[in-house]
Amino acid sequence: MSVARDLRVLLRLRNFRRLLAVRLLSQGADGVYQVALAAYVVFSPEKQTSPAAIASAMAVLLLPYSLVGPFAGVLLDRWRRRQVFLYGNLLRSVLSVATALLMLSPAPDWLFYLSALCVTAVNRFVLAGLSAALPRVVDSERLVTANSLSPTAGTLAASVGGGLAFVVRLAVADTDAAVVLLAAALYLCGAFASLSLAPELLGPDRAMVQPRLREALAGTSRDLAAGVRHLAAPGRRAAAWALLAMTLMRFCYGALLVMLLMLCRYTLTSTTDDGLRLLGLVLGVSAAGFFAAAVITPWAVERLGPGRWIAVCAGSAAVLAPALGLSFATVPLLAAAFVLGVTTQGAKIATDTIVQSTVDDAFRGRIFSVYDVLFNVAFVGAAAVAALMLPPDGRSVVLVVAVALVYSVVAATMARFERGRVSHQ
Repeated sequence: MSVARDLRVLLRLRNFRRLLAVRLLSQGADGVYQVALAAYVVFSPEKQTSPAAIASAMAVLLLPYSLVGPFAGVLLDRWRRRQVFLYGNLLRSVLSVATALLMLSPAPDWLFYLSALCVTAVNRFVLAGLSAALPRVVDSERLVTANSLSPTAGTLAASVGGGLAFVVRLAVADTDAAVVLLAAALYLCGAFASLSLAPELLGPDRAMVQPRLREALAGTSRDLAAGVRHLAAPGRRAAAWALLAMTLMRFCYGALLVMLLMLCRYTLTSTTDDGLRLLGLVLGVSAAGFFAAAVITPWAVERLGPGRWIAVCAGSAAVLAPALGLSFATVPLLAAAFVLGVTTQGAKIATDTIVQSTVDDAFRGRIFSVYDVLFNVAFVGAAAVAALMLPPDGRSVVLVVAVALVYSVVAATMARFERGRVSHQ
């Protein structure tokens, strides 16, 4: 069946459309919120941003919740996922309003970061829950296509939300607080959209549901150990390797993002508003790469298999990132943003498919939460490494070459694993 026919079939599935609407609104709000934070922390005229400051902000926002992620997974395997989407988005809406008020007040920075930290914490539950719930609304035959459409559409929604945030910030309201209030409104819409789904539809099975917090947390350590053993079993090693590969690719993406932020702020533009406009353009080009990945990946996975497709994505990035990025010029960097959008999202779609098709439903919530934690740790680690390597203007040949080497290692490792797996079949 062609990709176009699969997409038409998926969009005719009522519950898939409803879950997709929750994802689009939730991740669109994420895009608005994240751009507002970036503008406030990086592009405020009164702030002299450095790579170390960006790394510190990422650590404050993401690293502590690497500890929360596994607990989110255990709860997602016990709480009704529909309720997670409902109450999670309601809570994020309230916390976003608090963030906006802190931006407008002379409150200390730590209080602002604490508010943003809480929004990020809830985000761990919602994103992991969306991935874990997807197999409950589509059949296994169309799971690859669903993984192309749904997470990619969410990423595109985040990009559109980011673009909307740029428009509001530059053309409508000269304050980041107004942008955060827009995010609060979108989170509220995401909560209302989740009400269209039946509470029991998205799982987990009723036998696993424990509505009380104390009961759900009582067996956390035991359940996490069981999840790790489940992932390490011979039939699921492909998922473990895919998660490792995607973590390293996320590391590369994070390092390049910090470099890009510094280039937009100090090297490629002369004013903070121009820097914001250029960053918005780069995000738009990268979103086009995400869309291209959604179109290409089902075709590529059908012919190569998801593991080989991850190797191809990493190998392409290893070649094209330095070829396009070492000039530190605007047009080649835009081309690099498109390439990284294609390769990163293509690898993510393949990884999601491997995990969903090899991990049992009772374990999906905790595995996707660990997946999310790995993303955060890799991103923060990349920001820390970039802070050590980047000069104030963002130009670093060493960083670009190092990232290309990591991509090369990922490509070679995945290709070798796939050869060994096929030879033992």
